Amino acid sequence: MMAGTGHQGRCSVAIFLLLVCENISASTPKPDLEKKQCPAGDYVSARNVCCNKCPAGFKLKSECPGEGQRSNCELCPERQFNDKINHFPNCRKCRVCKESNFEYEVSPCKNDRNAVCRCMDGYYKHVIDSGTYDCLRCKECRENERKNQTCTPERNTVCECKENYHRVKNKCEPCRNCTTNCANLCVKVTQVTEAPKGKHNLIINIIAGSAAVVFVLLVVVVFITFVATKRFTKKKMLSQSSQHADVPKETKEHLLVDMNEPAEVISLKATGLNPVNDQESVKLPDCVPLEIRIPDLIYAVLDLVPVSQVKQLARLLGVRDREIEQEETDHRSCREAHYQMLRVWAERGTREGRDEMLHRPLLEELLDKLRQMHLGRAAEELETKYPIQ
Repeated sequence: MMAGTGHQGRCSVAIFLLLVCENISASTPKPDLEKKQCPAGDYVSARNVCCNKCPAGFKLKSECPGEGQRSNCELCPERQFNDKINHFPNCRKCRVCKESNFEYEVSPCKNDRNAVCRCMDGYYKHVIDSGTYDCLRCKECRENERKNQTCTPERNTVCECKENYHRVKNKCEPCRNCTTNCANLCVKVTQVTEAPKGKHNLIINIIAGSAAVVFVLLVVVVFITFVATKRFTKKKMLSQSSQHADVPKETKEHLLVDMNEPAEVISLKATGLNPVNDQESVKLPDCVPLEIRIPDLIYAVLDLVPVSQVKQLARLLGVRDREIEQEETDHRSCREAHYQMLRVWAERGTREGRDEMLHRPLLEELLDKLRQMHLGRAAEELETKYPIQ
């Protein structure tokens, strides 16, 4: 009895385990078949076979029976079309252009394209959805409006307000205030933008630098002008003083002429010459001067000897300090005073100051003193100008 009971219990457990396994297997989802990849222009049929699609203007009558075989396609019937390659079992109905809808047929329907309809003149296409539209009458512009876009079969008229008008509640009203649509009544305000501080400082620095350069240039120009004017004035004063120097007049000899003497002798006496001296003077070379005038020599010396050494030269030539001081007191011009100092020396060697010609020994003395003062160049120039025979 107990053995039968144990056997029955084991059978119940086995049945329970079988039921659990079936439930688990039933609840486990079966893996989907991999989607088949077909070349372009083909599709996966119900048999999981790649079949070719039907061309435009045809519909699918039956799928291909297997790989490498063709689908059975059929031409769309009249008033039906398919405008793309497909595997549809049916064709689409052609559009009918209705005169009641204010449209007319532009292109008829064929098996590979739909009919093309267009709205009549004075009407435009009002699209409702991708496949539905109505032909509505074109809009007429109202008072104070003008056409911005003319009505066409594809779009309606676009109206806008005339100049100096703006739209208020779908009506064009005259402009009275400054608004977005009435910009002509608005005062233009010029916006001034401040330059960045860096650029502003740079501009200030450039202006300041330019002003400084201009100021320096002006100072330099003024200084140069002042120096040039001062030198010119000094030179002019010196030239004026030299021009007003007292130059002694040449003494004239009065000759007594005997009326009984020949005319040639009378003319020679009048000129202070004799026939022998005249012939000798003619025979002298052109480079040897016949006479040395004291004023010319003194001015030549003053041009060659530095101003600071003129008084030293006068002392070496025998002019006393008292005479030098007297000439400086009597003549305010430095050049004129120097001239008179040297003239004191020159007149001592002439005929008691009555002769304007310098004797040769005095010239030799002058040249020696110049060489003693290390003014050899001045001595050479004087010797070249007044050669000593």
